[in-house]
Amino acid sequence: MRLDGRRGLTVVALACGAAAAVVLLAATRGWQEVVTERVAPLPPATTHRTGTDLAPWLPALGAVALAGAGALLATRGAARLVVGGLLSVAGAGIAAAALLTLGDGVTVAWPVLSALAGIVVAAAGVATVRSGRTWPAMGARYERPKRPDAPDGAPRRPASQAELWDALDRGEDPTTRDGGG
Repeated sequence: MRLDGRRGLTVVALACGAAAAVVLLAATRGWQEVVTERVAPLPPATTHRTGTDLAPWLPALGAVALAGAGALLATRGAARLVVGGLLSVAGAGIAAAALLTLGDGVTVAWPVLSALAGIVVAAAGVATVRSGRTWPAMGARYERPKRPDAPDGAPRRPASQAELWDALDRGEDPTTRDGGG
């Protein structure tokens, strides 16, 4: 499946965001029950350990993946490729962290679901690196236009008080970058 254009960006960002949400949800669920025997007549004590207890870095990686999903929409060019690389690493870390917790009475469902979500995040990162250059960037509609007579869009400062008054006489606002009102 080709992930070019707006559709590719949308699919990858939504998949990454959904997978990150699954990781964050799964990290808060009970992954293991630890039963501690106590002296009679006290009943055994049962402690529930969450994914966060077993792999403390799991929610942090999930938050990175969620932020990366948003960053895909806000970046372009080389920055988007860096985000894709970070998503690939975060996804691999999520999968590894989840799979390393398996064993010793850990329920299989949440770690495997987290590992699958990590694979989706990593795949989103790879897709970003491969196709991110063809995706559209955010529009420049709300960016301030650059002055053609000023280098690099830098504001041109009037040289004297007379130029300030002349600009006001022409109906221009000399305090703004583009000279317009």
